[in-house]
Amino acid sequence: MSASGGTKAIVAALAANLAIAVAKFVAFLFSGSSSMLAESVHSLADSGNQGLLLLGGKKAKREATPQHPFGYGRERYIYAFLVSIVLFSVGGMFAIYEGYEKIKHPHEIEAWYWPVGVLVFAIIAEGFSFRTAIAESNQTRGKLSWTQFVRRAKAPELPVVLLEDLGALVGLVLALGGVGLALGTGNGVWDGIGTLCIGILLIVIAIVLAAETKSLLLGEAAGVEDVEKIRASVVDGDTVTRIIHMRTLHLGPEELLVAAKIAVRAEESAAEVADAINAAEKRIREAVPIARVIYLEPDIYDEAAAAAGANPGKAPGGPASPDGTATPDGATSDGSGSHGDASDGSSSPGDAPKESGH
Repeated sequence: MSASGGTKAIVAALAANLAIAVAKFVAFLFSGSSSMLAESVHSLADSGNQGLLLLGGKKAKREATPQHPFGYGRERYIYAFLVSIVLFSVGGMFAIYEGYEKIKHPHEIEAWYWPVGVLVFAIIAEGFSFRTAIAESNQTRGKLSWTQFVRRAKAPELPVVLLEDLGALVGLVLALGGVGLALGTGNGVWDGIGTLCIGILLIVIAIVLAAETKSLLLGEAAGVEDVEKIRASVVDGDTVTRIIHMRTLHLGPEELLVAAKIAVRAEESAAEVADAINAAEKRIREAVPIARVIYLEPDIYDEAAAAAGANPGKAPGGPASPDGTATPDGATSDGSGSHGDASDGSSSPGDAPKESGH
């Protein structure tokens, strides 16, 4: 897994959660607190989630095969999606069930110092894990806000760990509040209410993770900055005069597919066009190193056909495709999806790029 995958953050979270899970379960055995049982299961589920992220990173490194010619980079997306399912089912649903049972059949907390002491320890440990995840994320986040980073990150591990750690810290505060109120009032119902709140929190986080990783699984385009770099790299102003249309797709967090139909001068020979395509591919890889699979199809630019857009039935100047809006030179403006940035689509006088390119 690359550095951007946040292996350091995953390992830190795994170590913290394993230690916390054991401590919480011991506290539950001595105190009978349902909040502590829910939190111990939560930490155990989080530990399994970090294991899934590490496993996904390892499987994604496998070499491409004839059956999977573009490799296994999306394994990381699949395992991140599994994390959301585990968090929802094991963490969230169990906590809601346990909270309901405790509200229905409340009992006093025994040996109060166990849950309070363990919760304080857990907050410190989770705080360390959360700090590590923030530090790792800041290396790739750039100027993006935290919300934008979670929604646009192509490597799923850091957003997953960030949301898990944030949920864990909030959950610990809820558990501490529930235990504290139960001790202060002598009413065990508060412990159950705290447990119920933890379950709702985990389910909300699981739904957010599922939505974001689903977008990655469906296939996201390159970010706006990378698209602009690719567009600038393709056109040389000599043989390649413009991009007729282009599509990008992440095959994995660190592997990008670029397919484009490019306009070349009619008087150029086949050898000159081939040399221009090879040079364009080299410039693209220098500008965006993760662009590892590139298909460029040469064509003669037809302004009338380009104005009609990729959908010939549309009026000139209308939407070229669901991705963007036609512009005078046949390019399209980029939109933003629910998680990332839409691909750079452009008007075209023909079909989508074929695999006959270099």
